[in-house]
Amino acid sequence: MDMETGRLAAATSDRLLAADEPAPVTVERSAGLSAFFLACDHAGDRIPKRLRSLGLDDRDLGRHIAIDIGAAAVARRLSAQLDATLALQTYSRLVIDCNRAFDAQGSIATISETTDIPGNRALDPGQAEARRREIFTPYHDTIRGLLDQRAAAGQTSVLVAVHSFTPVFKGVSRPWHIGLLYNRDRRLADIMFDLLGRDDGLCVGDNQPYAVGDATDYTIPVHGERRGIAHIEIEIRQDLVTEPEGQAEWAARLAKVLTAALPRLEA
Repeated sequence: MDMETGRLAAATSDRLLAADEPAPVTVERSAGLSAFFLACDHAGDRIPKRLRSLGLDDRDLGRHIAIDIGAAAVARRLSAQLDATLALQTYSRLVIDCNRAFDAQGSIATISETTDIPGNRALDPGQAEARRREIFTPYHDTIRGLLDQRAAAGQTSVLVAVHSFTPVFKGVSRPWHIGLLYNRDRRLADIMFDLLGRDDGLCVGDNQPYAVGDATDYTIPVHGERRGIAHIEIEIRQDLVTEPEGQAEWAARLAKVLTAALPRLEA
């Protein structure tokens, strides 16, 4: 084997994604006219063929540990109703979590909730780096590039990250129907708390069931806070958006609230 052939063979062996596997990010309405820019970090449940399902069965790969159930469907409907650009992650958070910094705890989880992830144990640095290089980085480079284009064109951007959460976590029921998450900047959150508070019977979590932080999140701190653009992370309880009817209901509710929030945000 000559030197050039050897380099090509090494490069191929270091690859995570096969040539026939989908790209790590899908963009819908790249030229959307809305001020809202949507991101869905945990949209997909796909596992690269090379990782052999990470040692998990289909039941586990259909759970919240692998995907934010219903989030992609809500985000797609919301994108259509608002004419908003949407970036969706293709691969499961179990491969690499695109809402965690690469060097953060939980970026490549060996245990998720109480489930062992055999395929994530004893990774060498090259294997972890391949996941960062081929999934994490292209996803965030795409978001960064789209936001840069909008800024260069003078188009306002308001970042909305769409997620979902389990109704029960480690045996404890969660009462919230929706959670509004933020870190240092409450501008959009406060407006949405007011608007959603007018919806009788709706239980809205204030940084519940999670809170955004530099050590636990990536999309909002990096693409929202660092840019200085208004932003919010939305968490919807999964039992409310598992079926198409619920997905349509919540997309319509969020479209109405975000549309009403925008003039107040810009005032």
